[in-house]
Amino acid sequence: MDREKRFLAAHAACHDRIYRYFRRRTDNAATAEDLCAEVFRITWEKTGTDESLSVMVLFGIAKNVLRNHDRSASRSASLLGALQLERDHERNEEDSRLHEALARLGPDEREVLLLTYWDGFTSSEVSDLLDTSATAVRMRLHRARKALGRLLETESLSEGAKQ
Repeated sequence: MDREKRFLAAHAACHDRIYRYFRRRTDNAATAEDLCAEVFRITWEKTGTDESLSVMVLFGIAKNVLRNHDRSASRSASLLGALQLERDHERNEEDSRLHEALARLGPDEREVLLLTYWDGFTSSEVSDLLDTSATAVRMRLHRARKALGRLLETESLSEGAKQ
């Protein structure tokens, strides 16, 4: 019973001040609430001993909790940055493989693919641009997709053999 009374007295005396301490030093109210709750969780554990639960003790705990939070946030940001770099590197490798495969296509095949997929033209619009029929464009597009697929598959197989 004495433990609970000491804890409740410390909570009533310091909760709002500790919350404001965290709120001024964190990005949002939810984080401040979580850190404040962590302080009082640790405080509850300390009430088992006969240690005093003064304002200074609670703010010492709060300072340590904030330091741990900042270190954790820094590690998370570093990890997210590293993952983003890895993702960008993989995307750049895929883009370069695609560009290499496109360069190996014939000019007519490459042009119909680029006009259709990168420029977003329909078959009839491409036929007007290339001065040919829409049926011819659809046939070229079909052949170009197959050729590009074979080139990309060949490259991915050779990449797998290298590794």
